[in-house]
Amino acid sequence: MASSDQTAPLISVLVPIYNVERYLEECLDSLRAQTLSEFEVLCINDGSTDGSRALIQRYVAMDARFKLIDKPNSGYGASMNQGLEAATGTYIAVLESDDMFAPQALELLYQALSTHKAPVAKANFTLYWSGPQKRTESFDVVGSFAGKTLCPSCEGHEIFYQKPSIWSALYSRAFLDENHIRFLETPGASYQDASFSFKVFAAASRVSCIADEVLLYRQDNEASSVNAPGKVFCVCDEYAEMQTWLAHRPELEVRLKNVLAHMKLNTYLWNYNRLSPELRKEFFPTMRADLQADFDQRKFDEQSLGLVRTAELNTLLYNPKRFMSAWQHGEPKPGRWNALKHVYALGGLQLLLFLVGKKFKGYLSYGKA
Repeated sequence: MASSDQTAPLISVLVPIYNVERYLEECLDSLRAQTLSEFEVLCINDGSTDGSRALIQRYVAMDARFKLIDKPNSGYGASMNQGLEAATGTYIAVLESDDMFAPQALELLYQALSTHKAPVAKANFTLYWSGPQKRTESFDVVGSFAGKTLCPSCEGHEIFYQKPSIWSALYSRAFLDENHIRFLETPGASYQDASFSFKVFAAASRVSCIADEVLLYRQDNEASSVNAPGKVFCVCDEYAEMQTWLAHRPELEVRLKNVLAHMKLNTYLWNYNRLSPELRKEFFPTMRADLQADFDQRKFDEQSLGLVRTAELNTLLYNPKRFMSAWQHGEPKPGRWNALKHVYALGGLQLLLFLVGKKFKGYLSYGKA
């Protein structure tokens, strides 16, 4: 139980909540089990119509660290921004209401951040399935940066291409405020962690990375936004927000315009891949137009993109019918042979020989596949 004094907590944990009664108790119990106890939990109830609010009230009654913020339903971004404004902790953590922190999560993240005097600490996490049988799978987002501190805009661009996973991190609240890092408030939208994550890594002079897996990331919540195929254009809104934010920071834009274009290509292809055939047709013109704009501004670097992404981009821009045909079965499975077969499907033998030959550099200005 937290003490009853009025001292500001070390960490404010933001828990956005909307109709998640089924998983909420496990989530909040994982916070009460933390080895670091100096925190507040801001339970931001986004107009839930199930039993979520009653569950929150139960925790508020039993533990003074838990607080309820009630708001009309207006979406994830608005909930998170309201939580950021209400937070009183020196640091900010995020826990989705269907996920669970490992018992040492906050302690490990705080140690990493404070030891290296960094405004951000980043950790790995665990994929979690609760049924039909419980199982877990490690998910590595920090990779070779584990145990290191880096400036993502200067080095280690690979971290930008990882899953945003804003909940396996700890942030200095002053850092977020000074860099105007907030969430995009688009009612009903999803993937609003994408622009937040980009802004954090772009602005941070130091990110302390640890290999520890600090969170169980639930994979079997059917209401999760990753299982909402109808939200076709949400990723476009997020990338427009990233570009607007970056455009106001010319020094960062010079360093990161290629990175952002690469991220957009990856995300748009991921979005295209998850959609039904009908929704793919709806999304494709916007995807092609946005990527064409980046291409025309010379934002792509084929040496960074690699062979397969370069082939996909070229065919998407110059031969859209062939691209759609090659993508009927989605992205290629891992392995060099599968990658080569995918490239062949995109552009035939001419493209395959060109890309694996010495003329790979400069392909993006080569012309039609």
